[in-house]
This record gives sequence, structure tokens and C-alpha cells, in this order.
Amino acid sequence: MIKTQLPKRSQNSDKARPDAPDPYAALHQGFRWQVDEYFNIAEVCCNRWAGAGENLSNATKNIAIQVHKTRAEATFHTYFELKAAADALSHALAALGVKRGDRVAIVMPQRFETAVAYMAVFQMGAVAMPLSMLFGPEALAFRLQDSGAVVAICDDSSIASIRSVRPDCPALRTVVAVGDARGQGDVDHAAAVAGHKSAYPAVKTLAEEAAILIYTSGTTGPPKGALLPHRALIGNLPGFVCSQNWFGFDGKTNKKSDAVFWSPADWAWTGGLMDALLPTLYFGRPIVAFNGRFSPELAFTLMQQHGVTHTFLFPTALKAMMKAYPEPRQHFRLKLQGLMSAGEAVGDAVFDYCRDKLGVVVNEMFGQTEINYIVGNCTALWPAKPGSMGKGYPGHRVAVIDNDGNECATGVPGDVALNRFDVHGVPDPIFFLGYWKKDAATQAKFTGDWCRTGDLARRDADGYLWYEGRADDVFKAAGYRIGPGEIENCLVKHPAVANAAVVPKPDRERGAVVKAYIVLAPDFIAARARFTGAAALFDAEIIEQLQSHVKTLLAPYEYPKEIEFIDALPMTTTGKVQRRVLRLQEEERFRALP
Repeated sequence: MIKTQLPKRSQNSDKARPDAPDPYAALHQGFRWQVDEYFNIAEVCCNRWAGAGENLSNATKNIAIQVHKTRAEATFHTYFELKAAADALSHALAALGVKRGDRVAIVMPQRFETAVAYMAVFQMGAVAMPLSMLFGPEALAFRLQDSGAVVAICDDSSIASIRSVRPDCPALRTVVAVGDARGQGDVDHAAAVAGHKSAYPAVKTLAEEAAILIYTSGTTGPPKGALLPHRALIGNLPGFVCSQNWFGFDGKTNKKSDAVFWSPADWAWTGGLMDALLPTLYFGRPIVAFNGRFSPELAFTLMQQHGVTHTFLFPTALKAMMKAYPEPRQHFRLKLQGLMSAGEAVGDAVFDYCRDKLGVVVNEMFGQTEINYIVGNCTALWPAKPGSMGKGYPGHRVAVIDNDGNECATGVPGDVALNRFDVHGVPDPIFFLGYWKKDAATQAKFTGDWCRTGDLARRDADGYLWYEGRADDVFKAAGYRIGPGEIENCLVKHPAVANAAVVPKPDRERGAVVKAYIVLAPDFIAARARFTGAAALFDAEIIEQLQSHVKTLLAPYEYPKEIEFIDALPMTTTGKVQRRVLRLQEEERFRALP
């Protein structure tokens, strides 16, 4: 579905030659989108790889989902099994009255049945609506009501919450109960699919047709439903391949190589669905599924056991892994070839850890639910700069623009934006169709052909983007413009800090001062508990150390005038820090002052 001249790498490709062609420029110029009129995600992610099903000996080797279990051997499911299970579920959903265009909620964690549900819904021409099992009743009710979902497919992680909001969701006709949730829904999944053994004739969907309704994470305001077409998967592929260092292909010969993918990112979110599950299945490779709590030990153990070669890890996860295992290769045998990170800026401390301790340079990526996987790095083909977001991926025309839609000069901050057309004037397939029932919000997202992200960055002379923060995260203190990311990265370098968030604290004299919320590292939490003096004395000593640390490394006006220790930072379910929550908390405290 994409065409480009794949540049081959020589043995000395990492040694730059003055006369060597720029692989980044060559990729952009040689890249061509090919979006067929008809395109269905299930056809390319499942059905085409299940063809070996007629020869069972081959089918058993074509693994799609590897289910990791902490106290048992892993379970393996082939593409043939995935296709057969999806066909049976499509028949069952059709019997329940699901029609083309209907929204079907999928409220399950990483498990085989979740992948089956997506494939079943896609091939019916219905619209999959991912919902996180972490959502509370209020969040679930809002999305089910707003979308008008007619069926919800749940397991034991979500069935109780779905049942509690069911009376408030009149459009929700049927709840399908999976696995241990049997008997708690309207229809038992196993019983519903048991009688369907025939293939399901996939609907011939238009590439432009809606496939996914996924709600934004609510980082900056109430969530909105972004409607994604089938073609959006095609738009994701260049970024996925590049950020994973040419995923599944040998860098020297461009021949297929073994690849195993895993990410803790929930398949209910863009990061887990569009950046992990679907592109891995598109290339016919296995993805590891794990339904459990993340921990550094779990991450390393899982990657070792399954021979994971490519992964997507949030910066918060990498920070925790760095603190828990400063020398991971002394404890684990890793096969990592590609590592992507997104959601927050990685920072040079984590960047150095990945390169020096994990043995793989982290490729930062930037995108949004509406226009995903548009900017990033690819160390296999162009060098990553520590702390940089990277460059626009092939097929995407990315710019930093001002309020009027004009491109900003080098070094001048502006809004990261994506043009509807690539460098050849061809429509970019990555664009969402619009916000569900919110035409005005959809129109406000655009300035002409530019789609604004609301994230600020500056472009350097080499074309790399440097993140400045969300437009509403950047603030002024004592007349200076402050971006929280640089200060947070500096704080995390201190051994006492596990994580940090920086926000403005209102101040009558200076307008605002820099305030940092700090999550202490485990060793310092233990030391604090053992401290025989007053806790305030221990805190004061750490605060002084942290302020001095920032003053030494950054500009004097950037050090946090106030530091507050907190057990955990407020996070979205996608792993992004909700600075907005902390900022509003500071504003409320200020208003309460006499």
C-alpha cells in the first residue's frame, strides 16, 4: 500500500561520508502513497496471512498472538486461528443485528479475544470503538452515550463497570461476555461463536470508510471522538517502519527477518492499537499480549522470554526501568533491534540509558489520535539527536507554523502542523475523518490545509523538531518563557527523582513561579521512612539539592522556586502526565488565599 525505493545499508553505513546522499531526503523524494479505492484493515492484518490454513503444518508456524503468562507457559495463536475466530464472531455479531457503520465497543485488555474482536468488526464494515478497562463508570457512560454503540464486548476486567452504566446507555442493545465474565452479560461469547464454522464474506469497504472511533485522552480538555478511516493504517506504516529501524526487514539486504513485537501500551489506545497491534499484524509478525500490571522486572523478563526484537515503551516506563535496573544487561539477555517512545519527551538521561545500557538508540515519535505517527527518528537511516522529536516521516509534510498558518523561521517556536498533501501534492492518508458529532471542533483543528496539533516546537537548521510543550503547558515566569519538559528532564537525572512535572504557580508579584511536583525514587522513599528526625528536615535537604542541581545545569530562571513531593503524578490512561490537573490545582489554591 506504500511505494518507496528502500535504501540499502552498507557495512559502513553508520560512518558518514561527505559525498554520501542524504537517506532522509531520498526517502521523501522517492516515497509515493498508493491508496486503493477499496481497503479493509482485517483483510491486510489477518485474512491474507491466514491462507496457510489449508496446510495446517504451515499454519501452526505462522504465529499472530503470543500470550504471556507469568506463572505458566505462553499460549500461541496463529493467523489461521485468528481468522477462524474472527469469522465466527462476525457471524455472531451479525446475528445480533450489527450492521455496517454500527459502533461496537471493545472493552478488553491485551488478549487474543481482543485482536479477534477488532478483526471481526473491521471485516463487517462496522466501527470498532476501543475503551480502556481502566475507565471508571462516568468515563464509560460518556463514550457509550456519545457514540451510540449498539454492542459492547467485555471480559471480567470491565463487565461490572459496563453493567453499572447500562441503564444510562439506551442504544447499547447487547453486552457480550468473554472468558471469566461468562454469565454476566446478555450473550456468552463462547456459546455465541460455537455454532459458526464457515468463513465470513468480508465487506468490501472503501478506504475512506470509517473503521475506528477512538476518543482522545483528555490531556487538555473533555475527550472527543476521533473517527478514523481504514486508510489511516496505511498512513501509519512509514512512521512505524522507520521508528522500529525498518521493522521486520534486515537493514543490509532488505530481506524479511524474524521480528517479535511487544508494548505495554493498551490496545484500547492509539499507542497500542495503531502503533503496536495493527502494524505488527499488517506485516504478518507475532505480537506479545500481556494482561497484567507493568513493572520494570516484568518488562525485562517478558522481553527476554519471548525474544522481543521491537518495542514501544512510554518515557515513564523507561524512567522506571532505568531506576530499577541501571545495568539491565547484567541481568537479562535482550535482542532489541528497535525501540520507539512517545507521549512525553524522553530527555537525554533516558536517551543515554537506552543507547548505552539497553544497546539500542531510542527513536522518539510524535503524533496524535487524529494524525498519528507523523514525526520521529530512525537511527537505522538518519541520526537521532538526543531530546529531539525527529523529522517528519516519509509521506508526511510537517511544518512549524504561526497563528496565521505561515511557516516559522528556524529556531522560532510555533505549532506543529501537518499538511493534507505530501511533498508531491498527493493526499496524506493518515488524516482522521473528523470529530464525532463535532463539526465545529473539526474545522477549528485546521488552518487552510494545515492540521494543527496544539503542540509547540521549534525546527533547527537540520530539520529536526524540538518539543516546547503543549500550547497550554508553556508559561511565563518573571517575564521568561518556560517549557516544562527541559526542567523535568533535568530533575529526573537526579537519583532522588523517579518522575517530575513542572507547572506554573500563580504569584501576585511575578505572575507565576516555577513549581515542580516530584515523585521520589524508591531508595529515597525508604531513606525518608528511616530518617529519625522530622520529615520536614529530610524534605528540605532534598529540595535544596534538587534546586541546586537545576541551577547548575539550566538557566537561573528555570529552577523550581517551590517543590512538592507527591506519591504519583496524575496520568492519562495512555501514560501522559496531566499537567493541566496540577495547574488547575495551583490556581484553586491561589484563589483560596486571603
